[in-house]
Amino acid sequence: MDRLRIDKWLWAARFYKTRGLATEAIDKGRVEVNGQVVKPAREVKPGDTVAMRREGVTRTVVVKGISYMRGPAPVAQQLYEETAESIAARERAAEQRRLAPEPSLAIEHGRPTKRGRRELDGWGDRWSASVDDE
Repeated sequence: MDRLRIDKWLWAARFYKTRGLATEAIDKGRVEVNGQVVKPAREVKPGDTVAMRREGVTRTVVVKGISYMRGPAPVAQQLYEETAESIAARERAAEQRRLAPEPSLAIEHGRPTKRGRRELDGWGDRWSASVDDE
């Protein structure tokens, strides 16, 4: 009772909503245990270090406990302890997202009209695609 599959542990510790999502992340190589990329059946025990990449941020936690059931969030938070470096990295990423400009502000006028597209494509004064014999 001192070991548990990594996919079940990630689900029980509430890092992923379902075991399927946890398994998918593990299969994509986004989860490492003690510095090694693992498979979903890899067992973790208290004292192991688990690193997860989600949304561009790597969270590193130390396994403190094992639970076979998914419980409430306060209980799930007792299963791990996040490292100080991981907390600092998450805070930096949150600050960068907060300070980043809104992408939609770069759009000045929206979608061009038919006339605007012709001006962008270099049609000039021509109103037809046929070649004029002038």
